[in-house]
Amino acid sequence: MRQRGVNVMRGKTVVITGATSGIGEVAALALAKMGARIIAVGRSKARGDATLARLNSSAPGAAHALHLADLSRLSEVKRVAAQIADQEARVDVLINNAGAAFGTRQVTEDALERNFALNHMAYFVLTAGLRERLAAAPAARIINTASSAHTAAVLDFDDLQSEKGYGAIKAYGRSKLCNILFTRELARRLHGTAVTANCLHPGFVATRFADESGGLLSYLTRVAKLFAISPARGADTIIYLASAPDVAQTTGQYFYRRRPAKTSAAAQDDRAASTLWQRSAALAGIKD
Repeated sequence: MRQRGVNVMRGKTVVITGATSGIGEVAALALAKMGARIIAVGRSKARGDATLARLNSSAPGAAHALHLADLSRLSEVKRVAAQIADQEARVDVLINNAGAAFGTRQVTEDALERNFALNHMAYFVLTAGLRERLAAAPAARIINTASSAHTAAVLDFDDLQSEKGYGAIKAYGRSKLCNILFTRELARRLHGTAVTANCLHPGFVATRFADESGGLLSYLTRVAKLFAISPARGADTIIYLASAPDVAQTTGQYFYRRRPAKTSAAAQDDRAASTLWQRSAALAGIKD
């Protein structure tokens, strides 16, 4: 991971989900060392407390904070968004990074397929809840962790919840396609403001990802991780998009290894991006 300037993020508040392990924690610690105040969002209190201790040890005096939430539940996403909005005057960077893959079809309390709920709807709802705080910053950035897994995916708007047939890799890929389409439509809607929105593929990283997914998927990912890159390398583009001056005005792009990368044709479909936004707003009960 390349050397970054100390204090380049001083005075900035960064909200990051999935911040208590893997690439999220690496990014949180790196940005904190660059001067940022970190608002970490995680699911496990034990991991959250450990991450907060690391933040306070490596970058003391910044009043880093931790919020616990199950981001697969819309009520929890709305709650944590409201809490952060109530406590923070502004948010300079929002990093939607929490995600998982599930070996079997699971349905949340909101009647949403869990990949779709956690990997897409949490991004959509948290961003909506913090939009005013992002607008309050002089120049804010929204960063969404997507994946190259989107390349074989196509959305079926008549079956967003995978009721007609479930495949773990297919459902995960669809949720990552949603990330890119969401970023595309978000950037369009933010045009003319001081808020940018970009997404990225971190690479295949050796983290806790899919360890608890169950079934064949969990076994295959454990084997594949023997050849995966480190969390430090996987977090590099997140940190770059959150801090680098040369992408301050860049928006609506998909990055890999710090460079804009090509997406699938399905990920460039503006009509699908608009439809997904409208469907997501309706599912979340948020005014479009």
